[in-house]
Amino acid sequence: MSIEINSVSLRINDMDILKDISLKVKPGELMAVLGPNGSGKSSLIRIISGDILPTKGDVVIDDKPLVEIDVQEQALKRSVMSQSQQILYDYTVREIIEMGWIYEGMRESEINVKNKISEVAEECYVTHLLDRSFNTLSGGEQRRVHFARTLLQINHDYEKVGHRYILLDEPTANLDLSFELKLVKLLKNKAKQGFGILLIIHDLNLASKFSDKIAILYNGALSSYGIPKDVFKSKLLSNIFGIPMDVNPETLRVSYY
Repeated sequence: MSIEINSVSLRINDMDILKDISLKVKPGELMAVLGPNGSGKSSLIRIISGDILPTKGDVVIDDKPLVEIDVQEQALKRSVMSQSQQILYDYTVREIIEMGWIYEGMRESEINVKNKISEVAEECYVTHLLDRSFNTLSGGEQRRVHFARTLLQINHDYEKVGHRYILLDEPTANLDLSFELKLVKLLKNKAKQGFGILLIIHDLNLASKFSDKIAILYNGALSSYGIPKDVFKSKLLSNIFGIPMDVNPETLRVSYY
């Protein structure tokens, strides 16, 4: 059981955005997706989440083609935090988080849902912001609120859904270093609880420290894929990111010079 990305390609306006990508997001694992801007990372997550269809290939979730899974079942199986999420109306933080609870027919008491909102708010360090207007928050605070909403969506006990997955496109953007570390640690803990995590991130050292698998995209192609020690090579990273890098083979810490 996993999310399988099978030979996925995407071509838009005669441009190859993704080229023959094959990956697996497994329950209990955190997979980081790395690559320079324009390498196709956000397009890949949009295909996996069902927002756009690939030109070739397919996505299968727990042995069922994504195109055969209805919207409600998708929402139960995976939550998505995209890169840009603007809120036009003046909602409170509590209301934004509560938008993650979107299921009809779920037998959850109002008290239980409120408890789950409090739980994810505490996990994401936004409890003190719950009654604030969302649009008065800083960029980093807004990201943490959206992260809490993303967690609430899959914080349910609907056993029939099976495995659950969390897909995140640069969730650490605009975060202070301390919150960036806390968020990735939280995701690692979610993986240990059995969730499958796909995380687009730019911090190479966080990726090497906390990921079970790493995929590196470059110009729309899968340049390298595997466990961190097999992927993090000085020459490979230097070529892909265009600056000299040195990887400590024991700690996998990346140095720039």
